[in-house]
Amino acid sequence: MDIALWIKAALMGIVEGLTEFLPISSTGHLILAGSLLDFTGEKVKVFEIAIQTGAIFAVILIYWPRLAATAAGLTTSRQAQRFVLNVGVGFLPAVVLGLAFGNAIKAHLFTPLVVASTFILGGFVILWVERRLQPAVRITSIDEMTAADALKVGLAQCLALVPGTSRSGATIIGGMLFGLSRQAATEYTFFLAIPTLVGAGAYSLVKERALLSLADAPLFAIGLATSFLSAWLCVRWLLRYVSTHDFVPFAWYRIAFGLLVLLTDWAGWVAWSE
Repeated sequence: MDIALWIKAALMGIVEGLTEFLPISSTGHLILAGSLLDFTGEKVKVFEIAIQTGAIFAVILIYWPRLAATAAGLTTSRQAQRFVLNVGVGFLPAVVLGLAFGNAIKAHLFTPLVVASTFILGGFVILWVERRLQPAVRITSIDEMTAADALKVGLAQCLALVPGTSRSGATIIGGMLFGLSRQAATEYTFFLAIPTLVGAGAYSLVKERALLSLADAPLFAIGLATSFLSAWLCVRWLLRYVSTHDFVPFAWYRIAFGLLVLLTDWAGWVAWSE
């Protein structure tokens, strides 16, 4: 029993849960946290992807009434059918492009300069959208979305294949650019995360199963549990936040974090490209 290792897994789960649904990139924060905790390696990379499932369980719990009603009405309700179709259409581009270019992206784009650049650029994009562009809102509820709207947001999600971009940031800001209200874009991001992150976690576990053993189960269970709890708190808070606030504070945070990436790499504190 390695208590220190379990504590590290718990802390990594907390970081994942708190950052997965905010427009600030969970990947960058997990790399930094892992390096500071000396919790790195190929198995840890699988762990980081797997514990995303814990965060998704939080979304499923919060939206369980909607998800259960959708499942119950799938054969009779046009609204339920349109909802499932829109989530599926939004999910598809990430599957196609992820399978086609995922390995190349990991091999060539996972560098400090790319991570820092996407953090900083993403911050300025958020500032532009929130302060200058002010896109016209034509969709105030996800039930008003068409398949074309879902496809546009799904294509925006593909930007998150580049390290440091943030899946949530790409889909929320992309949704706002395409006419969704801040609240509708945020909710659609949560629903789109369910197949995206569950699929990524399952694919990683199957692909890297040779690295894992039954002895790793407690470590993964702890990470999943803390990821779930912290994500549950974060999602509930974010839903309240977007009803009365914009994303400008997250933009400045991204810019500051991007500069931190450059500093930690220059000083040799964090191995961002490993």
